[in-house]
Amino acid sequence: MGEATTDQAVMRFLAGLRVGDLCSGTVVAAARSEVSVMLDGFSARPLGVVVETLDFSWRRRQAEGAMDGQRITAEVIAVDLDRGRVRLSTAATEHAELWMFLRRLRRGAILTGVVAAIERFGVFVALDEGPDHPVFPGVGFITYPELSWRRFEAASEVVEVGQRVSCEFLQFDTWNGEARLSLRALQPDPFAVFADGIAAGRTLRGRVTKLVPFGVFVEVADGVEGLVPLSELGVEPVSAPEGIVQIGDELSVIVTDIDRARRRLTLSTPGHN
Repeated sequence: MGEATTDQAVMRFLAGLRVGDLCSGTVVAAARSEVSVMLDGFSARPLGVVVETLDFSWRRRQAEGAMDGQRITAEVIAVDLDRGRVRLSTAATEHAELWMFLRRLRRGAILTGVVAAIERFGVFVALDEGPDHPVFPGVGFITYPELSWRRFEAASEVVEVGQRVSCEFLQFDTWNGEARLSLRALQPDPFAVFADGIAAGRTLRGRVTKLVPFGVFVEVADGVEGLVPLSELGVEPVSAPEGIVQIGDELSVIVTDIDRARRRLTLSTPGHN
């Protein structure tokens, strides 16, 4: 079979697969980062790839070199037409109760639980309903941006281990077998409240909260910050904000633009208006 003919056959085979399908096959190669699988129904080359996160037994078998030739059944979690391969997860079959629970969840559902761990990449939540996670401290997971509308330096400023929380379900993360949650979705957005009562041209007082190479951020209301671009900061051109203001300084600023869709507020100093 020529290369072009093989590629066409790959596309036809992949076109018949859908996320959630169960596929069986034989392991033909096991590397440290992934396992290649020759899928039943297509023997020209291995199309299945398992990058296992949840099952520690896979890692042990890989280390022992005892995986080649093993038969597996796994769930399709992604079909990559560009690279001509299928990403598979055995977690869906080996942890069926967890997968069934996560599949039943719908975006917008309110889930409750207890903060189980705070990590540098996010917060784990042990949910009141559903099974335990086979690897992580909790089935629920909140990324840092979804913790709060307000700026914070550490997650411990927002939540603490053992705290009960109510969150909105965002999506089923099939890679890690977890429920992605949002804590801030159940809180009023301070930017939206602020934007309802403000218009361009309004003069406000605020406190400088952050200096960046392209300007300074000024907090003009609780949880609402706006950017004063460097070109709008002083009467004379400046190359860096440090020579004009410092964090904590109070400034008078003028609202020049309110971008509701991107939650961006642009400000200027009075000398430029």
